[in-house]
Amino acid sequence: MNGASREALAAARESLDALTDNTSVDAAKLAEELAAVTALLQREVSLRRVLTDPSQAGEARAELAGRLLRGQVGGETVDLISGMVRSRWSQSRDLVDSVEELANIADLTAAQRSGDLDDVEDELFRFGRIVSSSTELRAALTNRSASAAAKGQLLRSLLGGKARPATERLVTRLVTQPRGRSLEEGLESLSKLAADRRERMVAVVTSAVPLSDRQKQRLGAALAKIYGRPMHLNLDVDPTVLGGIAVRVGDEVINGTISERLEEATRRMAG
Repeated sequence: MNGASREALAAARESLDALTDNTSVDAAKLAEELAAVTALLQREVSLRRVLTDPSQAGEARAELAGRLLRGQVGGETVDLISGMVRSRWSQSRDLVDSVEELANIADLTAAQRSGDLDDVEDELFRFGRIVSSSTELRAALTNRSASAAAKGQLLRSLLGGKARPATERLVTRLVTQPRGRSLEEGLESLSKLAADRRERMVAVVTSAVPLSDRQKQRLGAALAKIYGRPMHLNLDVDPTVLGGIAVRVGDEVINGTISERLEEATRRMAG
């Protein structure tokens, strides 16, 4: 997002945080309603254009949103959306993306309240690894000709009773309403939101054998010192790395595996 949209999203996230600081607010219900608004705005292109039309006064846009949503969703959701459409948006699609992001944050907030946020982070990561290792499963989940109901049923069979409720809701929305994103992009975005919820960065750590608790603690502390923020470790075991570890934080890769050293030595010899 650029300029005005980035500022509008930042303001909307502050409003959501202020709202969900009140524990009487049902964050999971709020997430469900925001997801419903996302689907509405995605479906009704003309509506989202009207709600982001810079030639119309912000208050007029907010009044329109209130009239459309009141009675369909709760007052907290109406207030959030009304506040968002008062803001200026660089593109109408940015409004839809931002409402969807608020829905995901609300679900993560619900997980945080119940003490499940760490588990949700780990389940999102593990689900991504399962999908990446199964061409057949990925094809089924991304098949454009398959209905949302069929995909939802498949996910219930995979996750129902095995994953935290927030994980199931987040993944189901991503798969049934991809909105042009790849499954991998969507899962990575959710993982980043989950980490941000804990004000932590995510490091994907690949090692030849599982790390001990002491190794994980030392690695986490070292990365936190390097990046200046608490670090959540997503751990992956891959025997092909032979030894050492590879760490990816965002777009940065720290590779200390034996296989990488061998490849580098081979490149030097060939050169």
